[in-house]
Amino acid sequence: MDIVIGLVGGLAIFIFGMQFMSTGLKNAAGDRMQSILEKLTGNAVLGVGIGALVTALIQSSSATTVMVVGFVNAGMMNLKQALAVIVGANIGTTITSQIISFKISQFIMPLIFVGFLLYFMARKPSIRYSGAVILGFGILMHGLDIMGTSLAPLRDYPAFSELMILFSVRPWLGLLAGIVVTILLQSSSAATGVLIALAGTGLIPLESAVPMILGTNIGTCVTAILSSIGTSRVAKRAALGHVLFNLLGSLLFMLLLDPFTRMIYLISGDMASVPRLIANAHTSFNLINALIFIPFLKPFTRLIYRILPELEEEKELSKNPVYLDERMLKTPEIATSLARKELLSIGNLARKNARNALNGLVSRNPKKLRKVMETEPVIDRLEKQTAQYLSRITQGSMSPHMSALNTALIHVGYDLERIGDHGENIAQIGQDYLEDKFTFSQAALEEMEQMSELIQDCIKQALKVLETSDPGAAAKVRDYEREIDLKERQLRQKHTDRLQQSKCLPEAGLAFLDILTNMERIGDHCQNIANVIMEAEQV
Repeated sequence: MDIVIGLVGGLAIFIFGMQFMSTGLKNAAGDRMQSILEKLTGNAVLGVGIGALVTALIQSSSATTVMVVGFVNAGMMNLKQALAVIVGANIGTTITSQIISFKISQFIMPLIFVGFLLYFMARKPSIRYSGAVILGFGILMHGLDIMGTSLAPLRDYPAFSELMILFSVRPWLGLLAGIVVTILLQSSSAATGVLIALAGTGLIPLESAVPMILGTNIGTCVTAILSSIGTSRVAKRAALGHVLFNLLGSLLFMLLLDPFTRMIYLISGDMASVPRLIANAHTSFNLINALIFIPFLKPFTRLIYRILPELEEEKELSKNPVYLDERMLKTPEIATSLARKELLSIGNLARKNARNALNGLVSRNPKKLRKVMETEPVIDRLEKQTAQYLSRITQGSMSPHMSALNTALIHVGYDLERIGDHGENIAQIGQDYLEDKFTFSQAALEEMEQMSELIQDCIKQALKVLETSDPGAAAKVRDYEREIDLKERQLRQKHTDRLQQSKCLPEAGLAFLDILTNMERIGDHCQNIANVIMEAEQV
C-alpha cells in the first residue's frame, strides 16, 4: 500500500511540476509562439523543426498536437504542414526524458528554493516566468525522486522482477503496457518518467523498457483522437495522420527491436546508466522515425486522403466563426492569435461591404446593395462571438503584452462592426436612389467614386496593421485618414456650391452629405484600429 501511495503521490507532484514549468515556459516564450507557428511553409523540414521547438517550449507533444488539430480545423494549416509539425512534436517531447534522466537529487531543493524566490519575490514578469520554470523543474524532479524511492521496495518482490523479464522476452506485452499506462496518464512524458524512476532503482532493464517506450508513442495518440471529436473532416485527417505515423513507426521498430537496442548501447557508451539509455532510446526512436518519414510525406498525405476522402460539404464559412477554437482557450497566446485572424476575416467582410455599398450605388446595381444588407448581420454576429471569445481568454494567465493586445482586439472588433454599419447606411441610401426617390448629378457620382477609393485604401492599411502591427502601415492609415477628412470638406463645399447654383436638388443633397459623413467615419474607425494595435505593441 505504501508503494502505491508513494507512486501516486510522486506522480502527481511530477505532473504538477511539469505543468507548472510548462506554464512558465509558455509565459516566457508565449508572445513569440504564434509567430513561430505562423512561419510554417510547405517545407517539411522547417515544419518538423517548428514542431520540435514549440513542443520543447511547452513540454507537451499532446498540447502541440491539439493545437495542430485546431489550426487545421480553422484552416490555418494544410494537412502536409500539420503532419510535419506532428513529427517534430514527437522529437520535441523527448527533451523531457533527456532532462530527467540525469541524477541530480542533491540539487532538487536548491532549485526549488531559487525558483520560489524568483517566482514569488520578483516584480519583473520575465524574472517571475523564469522562476516558474526553475520551480516547476525542481518540483518535477522531486516527484521523480519520490517515485524512485517508493518503487525501490519492488526489488524484493520476485513477481515484479519476473514481469519485467517477461516484457523483455515478450516485448509485445511491454508495448501494450506502455499504451495502457500512457492512456491512463494522458502524457507520454509522465509515462516515460515512471519508466526512468523504475530504471533509477534498478527495477527495469533497457530490453524491457524499449517496447514500453514504443507503446507510449502509440498511447499518446488518444489525445489527438479526442481533440478531433466534433471537428471538421480536415482536422480528423490531422489526428489520423498522428495515429498512423506513431503506430507504423512503433510497429516498424518492434520488428527491429534487437538491432535498435544494440544501437542504443553502442551510442550511449559503457558508462551510461539505464535511465540515460532509456532517454537515448526515446530520442533515437523519434529522430530516426522522423528521418524515415520526411521523404514520404507527400504519399503519406495522399494515403490519409484515401482513408478519409473529401466529401461534398455545404460550407458557409462567412456566416460562422472560421478560426475560433474553444480548446485553444487554455493557451491564451494561441487563442489570441486565432481571435486576431477572426477579426481579419470580419474586417475583410466589412471592407467588401463598404466597397459593394458605394459600387452598388454608383453603378445602380441592386444585387450588390442586397449583398451588403445580407452580410451586415453576419458581421454583427461574428463580432459579438469574437468579443465573447476574447473575454474568455482573459480568464487565463497572460503576460502584460498579451493582455494589452487582447483588450485592443476587443476595441478593434467594435470598430470593424461600425465600419460594417456605415457600409449598410450607404447601401440603404443607395436603395432609395435606385427607387428614384432622388437623383445624383454625374459630378456627385464621380466624387463618391474618388472617396470610395480612398476608403478602400485606408481599410486595407488598417487591416494590415491588425495582421502585422506594421508601423509603416499605421503611418499610411494616418495619412489616408487626413486625406479623407480633407476630401470630405472639399466635397461638402463643392456640394454646397451646386446647391446654391440649383444644380442639385435638396433631397439628393442631404443624401450626398449623409454618404460623405459615413465615409469620413469609416476613416476614423480605421485610425482607431491602427492606434489601439500600435499602443498595445508598446506594452
